Amino acid sequence: MNGLARASVRFRPASFVGTFVALFFAAAVVMACGTLLQTGLTAHVAPVRYAHVPVVVAPDPDARITVGHGEDRDTEAEPLTDTPRLPAALAARVAAEPGVAAAVPDIAFPVQGAGLSALTGRNWDARLVEGATAAQGHAPGAGEVVLDPGSAKAAHTGVGRTVTLTAPGGTAAYRVAGLTAPGTAPAAYFAESAAPRLSGHPGYAEAVAVLPRAGVTTEQAADQARHAVGHAAQVRTGDGRGAAEQPRLAGAKEMLIAIGASFGGIAAATAVFVVMGTVALAIGQRAREIALLRAIGATPRQIRRTVATEALLVAPVAGLAGILPGIALARWWLGQLVHKDAVPHGVTVAAGWIPMVAAVGAGLLAALTAGLLAARRPSKARPSEAIGEAAVERRRPGVIRTVLGVAAVAGGVVLAAVAAHTTGDDAASVALGIVFCLMVGVAFLGPVVAWLASAVLGLPLRAGGAASVLAAANTRANARRLASAITPIVLVTAFAGTLLCMQSSVQHESSRQVRDGVVADQVLGSDVGGLPAGTAARAAQVKGVDGAVGVLRSGALYRAGGALNSTSVLGVDGDPAALPGVLALGVRTGSLADLTGDGRTVAVDTLLAGTAKVHVGDRISLWLGDGTTLRPTVVATYSRGLGLGSLLLPRAAVAPHAANAFDTEVLVHDGPGADAAAVQRDLGRLGVPGMRVTDRAGYRAEADRDLELNAWANRVMAAVLGGFAAVAAANTLVMTVFDRRREVALLRLAGTTRRQVLRMLRLEAVLVAAAGLGIGTVIAWVTLVPIARGLTGASPYVPAPMALALLAATLTLTLASTTLPARAILRRAT
Repeated sequence: MNGLARASVRFRPASFVGTFVALFFAAAVVMACGTLLQTGLTAHVAPVRYAHVPVVVAPDPDARITVGHGEDRDTEAEPLTDTPRLPAALAARVAAEPGVAAAVPDIAFPVQGAGLSALTGRNWDARLVEGATAAQGHAPGAGEVVLDPGSAKAAHTGVGRTVTLTAPGGTAAYRVAGLTAPGTAPAAYFAESAAPRLSGHPGYAEAVAVLPRAGVTTEQAADQARHAVGHAAQVRTGDGRGAAEQPRLAGAKEMLIAIGASFGGIAAATAVFVVMGTVALAIGQRAREIALLRAIGATPRQIRRTVATEALLVAPVAGLAGILPGIALARWWLGQLVHKDAVPHGVTVAAGWIPMVAAVGAGLLAALTAGLLAARRPSKARPSEAIGEAAVERRRPGVIRTVLGVAAVAGGVVLAAVAAHTTGDDAASVALGIVFCLMVGVAFLGPVVAWLASAVLGLPLRAGGAASVLAAANTRANARRLASAITPIVLVTAFAGTLLCMQSSVQHESSRQVRDGVVADQVLGSDVGGLPAGTAARAAQVKGVDGAVGVLRSGALYRAGGALNSTSVLGVDGDPAALPGVLALGVRTGSLADLTGDGRTVAVDTLLAGTAKVHVGDRISLWLGDGTTLRPTVVATYSRGLGLGSLLLPRAAVAPHAANAFDTEVLVHDGPGADAAAVQRDLGRLGVPGMRVTDRAGYRAEADRDLELNAWANRVMAAVLGGFAAVAAANTLVMTVFDRRREVALLRLAGTTRRQVLRMLRLEAVLVAAAGLGIGTVIAWVTLVPIARGLTGASPYVPAPMALALLAATLTLTLASTTLPARAILRRAT
């Protein structure tokens, strides 16, 4: 039997090409997702700024809550949405330890100035972290600053001259006390007494750099630092210093783990599902050979052993061939995330042996399982009946297959019902589960679905010519073959349609809310990281301006049951009662006039309120960007939070806890009868560095950019799954056409012309495409309706260009995968 298996692969390689292709792409997809998962678990960043500091005391980058009771008690963690901080007073406690020579609080904040782009303000003692010193001049005192040479040149200033700088703590003119050595990082060093106030968060620092005394090891200094800070902060050494330097690493790791685990699980299951379908089709096409073996005396065990040997010969080779392309895909994926600033620079791909074993093993197990299951029935046939059974296609699926198919469809319906009663991310998290359940149901019930599709869609064909009648008859008589071709098309349509339309629905509804909600006549934005806090007050003094509101965008976490979820925050200044003049939030309950500036009150989007189960008068648990906890009272709910911001707080409550305390925008409302062009011109003369003046469309563009990362992530997922499914569909169609060599030869002998045969096959391809698109669209729509309502509160939005592109791509795929092998068959049959 082993020799027979080797001979089958050697002398009939074409019958194994389809299996090899499916296994190859499956291994690549599983390897890519597994590599991203391992990268997320092991990701680290080598320290740069803290490279010469052996020990760093850093804040916890996660917010934590305790859930459950007793033995079920557990701690849930979620990365903070902004830069966490720790009390600067911890530096004195650490410095008091006997093995510590110095403990330096590291304060960082954005600084703006004429001619300057990205400049970081720091306290003078923080120079010890990077070894920067005043190469010219002296240390800064009150009202003084030390700049790097590049920033001084850009600002057209030098030692002894003055420069006007703006920090979150205010704008002032500073005397340049000195310049650091050439080549040092862009920075503005202020006096120790001034830096905390200018940072906008006095009393706090990003980290504490610990320098041990001579003869004290790094481990000893770290132990003493832990003794000093207790549970108030984390002590990091080695590559852990890089995590302190890049606090976004925690969120990036969680995102990579989510991509590798959740999407990887779906992708792996899909890959196994496609492989099993392809292998089953390949074994089914050899039913006559298996029947002949039974007729000449081969036992069922020998046949099963032959099938298993064939899988062992093909699957490992295909799996190993897919490892390098999988690593390349993961490397490209990670590189794009780094380029889009979703993952810090310095994170590299971790390709270990576990993803490799998973990629090869999953394909091997899938091929073995599918082959043995497909060969089970023909191998058990009686030798005297085997050839007769192989000549007739079995009409109905088996009992086990039917039960599993019905159960999968029922599971998809139940998940859709659950999603219909949830909101926010909870609704989106079950989207792929719904698609997968319904897809499994279609796969198990494939012959029945294909027969119904051919019966309905074949009606117009029966009224046509000879080729049309042949196409209709073939599709009805060979439902199993049709099901093998339809299933991958359904897979492409369902997965790609769900992922793309889910994001398009969010973008469409977000844009609509921005369009309806931003009623400001002018929008002031910034090209250098934000607008100073006083910009709104200055804009309000411009002739023709009726009111101006500064908007600070940030993020926060909120508690919903036993989980922490991230959301967007708008911090607005001025009188909340004047807010409707620039923002029409669509207040549903309560009143925005009840917002107070002390952070004790908040307005909440209705979708978030539903997820958190809060109403007006209730308290909601929040973690601001730096980890500060609040339990404000909900005073209003509004309906346009998806486009504008899901939490509304006074700016005074948000700014001290944001990494960048500059305003993101200033929304301006013109007075009655004001000349819009004149107002816009006068606003542009305010003299704020890097400020731009646009209309409300500028705000809409900014909101669209915020959604771009999620849109890109969904497009990549759709491309990976859709591309793999498209290859599987083409592979299956090619295998199906080549298996019809005898049928085509018989049609030619019966007098059917080449043109009629090609037309018959094209019509069958169109029927396959129509059936796959129709069923896939139904699955995608059933999934999208509850998901879109949970995420946006509106119906799904399907862009016409995207729908037409999917239709054209599917038709092109099916026609090309059918016509090209058909022409090759016809050349041989002539």
